[in-house]
Amino acid sequence: MKVVVWSCAALLLAGTAYAAEDSRPKALSQETKQCLGCHKDINTGMYQEWGESKHFGANVGCYECHKAEKGEADAIDHNGFSIAVIVSPKDCSRCHAKEVEEFEGSHHSKAGQIMGSLDNTLAEVVEGNKGMKTEAFPKGVSAAAVNGCWQCHGNVVKVLPNGKLDPATWPNTGIGRINPDGSEGSCAACHSRHNFSAAQARNPENCGKCHMGPDHPQIEIYNESKHGIAYQANKDRMNMNSSKWVVGEDYSAAPTCATCHMSATKDMDVNHNVGLRIKWNNRPAISKETHTVDKGWGLASAEITGDMRRANMKKVCVSCHNTNFTDNFYVQYEELLKLYHEKFGEPGLKLYAAATKVLKAMKGKEYVQFAQAIDFTWYEIWHHEGRRARHGAAMMAPDYTHWHGTYEVAKHWAAKYIPELKELIEQGKGSANKEAVAAAEELEKLLTETLNSDNHKWFLGKEDEADKAERAKGAEEFKAKYAK
Repeated sequence: MKVVVWSCAALLLAGTAYAAEDSRPKALSQETKQCLGCHKDINTGMYQEWGESKHFGANVGCYECHKAEKGEADAIDHNGFSIAVIVSPKDCSRCHAKEVEEFEGSHHSKAGQIMGSLDNTLAEVVEGNKGMKTEAFPKGVSAAAVNGCWQCHGNVVKVLPNGKLDPATWPNTGIGRINPDGSEGSCAACHSRHNFSAAQARNPENCGKCHMGPDHPQIEIYNESKHGIAYQANKDRMNMNSSKWVVGEDYSAAPTCATCHMSATKDMDVNHNVGLRIKWNNRPAISKETHTVDKGWGLASAEITGDMRRANMKKVCVSCHNTNFTDNFYVQYEELLKLYHEKFGEPGLKLYAAATKVLKAMKGKEYVQFAQAIDFTWYEIWHHEGRRARHGAAMMAPDYTHWHGTYEVAKHWAAKYIPELKELIEQGKGSANKEAVAAAEELEKLLTETLNSDNHKWFLGKEDEADKAERAKGAEEFKAKYAK
């Protein structure tokens, strides 16, 4: 059987083979022409964007993407046609099977499954309420989650009995959106409709819609880095509209997010699984090798180990840098991870677990996470500041690594976390609840051990005397230079 792959595949980043010329549509279908009869005037902006797209040049129009079979979950009758409002990855796979298969195997495709995360708990309970009531959510849902988390992560799209989409779940182009046809994801998250431009998806700003802010500021980090500076200075040399867009061949002035994480190199094809070049997942309090996270999601890519992924990324790096530069960068980066883990991440988690035992013993059924200051303190140390340090090092942004990262971690560790732990210990030891007293004594022992460790003994004035003397000497020399 002959496989038909229309030339609309050119809108993606490269790598989809075209079928023979005679297998492509020779003209717009009659169904699409009928759609345009109305929508050309009703939705002029959509029409114009589509007119600029690769789809237009390939005679792929409204009906080819929006057609639906009667009986499908989101199929509606529209002027005699059976269509769906949402064009899902399953729909896109009619032409872009390779790209969709890669995407469905990625962590991106699972982004909508966040209901159990602390982030979502914050948006639904701590920040939000159930004031937004819709037909699909008669008991209410948090507008903070609908307008915040769901717009990047995606949500479960709800189809109402009349075929319309519930306003709490649509519009939405979250990268992990769960569609009425059961597919996961939204191609339009990166390839904005109705132009679906590859050039736009290659721009770093495209990723910045979601990868920004205090907890994962990748776009801000990129802009500060040498890579981002080179990109801003050389936008006109990036050859963004190239069909193949191979780094080192079609451009060399700077990399973008797409360059490093998915686009073609001289020895790697484009791949829509953006995790296959990332060894470390820096999202958790303690970084994990990415393949172990994929295993938890049941993804086939779990077979591609962290070291294999790092080797893939190095292939991108050496398109511009030599191997010595690349190897040394990874030494620097992974030493920063080690520092954060050993000094703050690992002991911080243990202390928080011990503190939680005290709180639960004291409060019983009244204990609720995020009802205490210490919950926010620890959460922001790892979820905001610790991530910023790790992401900053990963993307060569020194200010984010230090001042927005490790400095903020250390400041809040010493000025907030430790004092709050000490206060909790005193409260627990003074409790009439024997369980609380025992838990507080355990926490006190753990805190004492932590503060007397090599990483934290400075806090108690126990730093090595030779180290202190050497630093004092350096400080005097520094002051002398500035005093002149």
